[in-house]
Amino acid sequence: MTTPTRTQVLVVGAGPTGAVLALELAHHNVPCLVVERAVAPPRHAGVDRLTGHAMGLLRRLGLAALVRRYAGPPELEDVEWRTRLDDEPVLVSSHDSRDSYDDAEPGAVGPDHRVPAAELTRRLRDELREHPLIDLREGWTFTGLRVEPGGAVATVLDVHAGVRHTIAARHLVGCDGAQSTVRRCLEVPMESLGSPARHCSVFFRSTDPRLPAKHGTPVVVVVGGLTSVSRGDGDSWVAHLPVGADEPVTTDPVAMLRARLGSGLEVPEILGVAQWDDALAVAAAYRRGPVFLAGEAAHRFHPAGELADTSLADAVDLGWKLAAEINGWGGPGLLASYESERRPSALLDRELLARSLETRRRFGRLSAAGAAPELLAGVLRQEANRPDARALPARHANSAVVWHSGALGTVRPGGRAPDLRLDTGEALADRFGPELTLVDLTGDAAGRSLAAAANARGIPVTHLPIADEGVRTGWDRPLALVRPDRHVAWCADTVPADWNAVLDLVSGKTT
Repeated sequence: MTTPTRTQVLVVGAGPTGAVLALELAHHNVPCLVVERAVAPPRHAGVDRLTGHAMGLLRRLGLAALVRRYAGPPELEDVEWRTRLDDEPVLVSSHDSRDSYDDAEPGAVGPDHRVPAAELTRRLRDELREHPLIDLREGWTFTGLRVEPGGAVATVLDVHAGVRHTIAARHLVGCDGAQSTVRRCLEVPMESLGSPARHCSVFFRSTDPRLPAKHGTPVVVVVGGLTSVSRGDGDSWVAHLPVGADEPVTTDPVAMLRARLGSGLEVPEILGVAQWDDALAVAAAYRRGPVFLAGEAAHRFHPAGELADTSLADAVDLGWKLAAEINGWGGPGLLASYESERRPSALLDRELLARSLETRRRFGRLSAAGAAPELLAGVLRQEANRPDARALPARHANSAVVWHSGALGTVRPGGRAPDLRLDTGEALADRFGPELTLVDLTGDAAGRSLAAAANARGIPVTHLPIADEGVRTGWDRPLALVRPDRHVAWCADTVPADWNAVLDLVSGKTT
């Protein structure tokens, strides 16, 4: 055993969640150590969907251009529902992922993107290696921890050298995936939604003309109970197949595909196979003292790429709050709010994903029973569209806990700051500071003294006076304090009578 290494934050896992968390900490000048058991990202991981909001969070870290380089923004995502691969679609539903702004331009919020998860992991890991505040240790396997006064002590194994190390950290974050060792060490149970159903995912390439691949535009093909998702490069797919409780998972994935899609399917090139269940579990707790869970360690959603936003939002939320505490301006209530905000969001996303999976299962059952195409199309049309807005519970001065969606132009505590473009073409969000930002549309810079008072207390607030008429008409509150994750912490029509009470609440000094 070597001499203990000390760090402010130990991040376990260098997948997208762990990588974004480390980069978020570095964005706030907080160093961290990242341990990752693998020496290379997975070869055949699925495809992650990143919404315009997720792209906005990554843009703050200088990563949006990197994602676009390997994704290619789609204008529409088509979902084709078929009873058999040879049949015409019963229904084609299109999801318009375009935003009001063009993400190819500076400052834009942009459309949804689908990016190969392995490529995203690879490029984010490159960013970790190059950052001076991040110490990435690849080939280091986390094996255990103990919680001590003032932090946590982890044991890790350098597999190549055969040396066991101890790492003392002020905070430790488990970003080590659905089978999280950190979570098991904490003895935090997963709470599942219903009984799990077994699935198998097959990653393959096929030039079969009946699979409507489009470069840069993702296509989802639902055939009976099988869902195939294009990976955006023209011929690469991942197929999710339900497997019966007593049905063995065959070692012949080509036979599995042909059994579900039809014997006439051109022989595909198999890239990989994975097994999973759709129990859709959320951790009973996201924190035990100085140890936190984030991403798939906190919520096990499969196929995981359907909700990549959930994990990345975990990373950004926890990252800026840890940094605020380490940098001295965040109180205990700020870190406590990580679980109270992110866990309800995961529960909401779980319900939405469960509904989507049940729709596909219902379609498969009705198809197998020989239901007429008109009936199938009618059933599908009855399904409500999945809402784009996300909400989180927020408390502000003299208020109860409420839910807000943060709709465009609506400024409310807990909601997302509206994404608006200035008359100059620049996005308003690009003017936000690295920590808290006081957006001031009063016309007489009434917020200047408020920002000065906050900075005098050591709470970093950027004063942002806006005279732009487009923003003034689209942003319905003259004063709004925006957090680093672009959620509104507080807003008002006039200068508050007790600004210190607002600052205490926003910084977590009080709850």
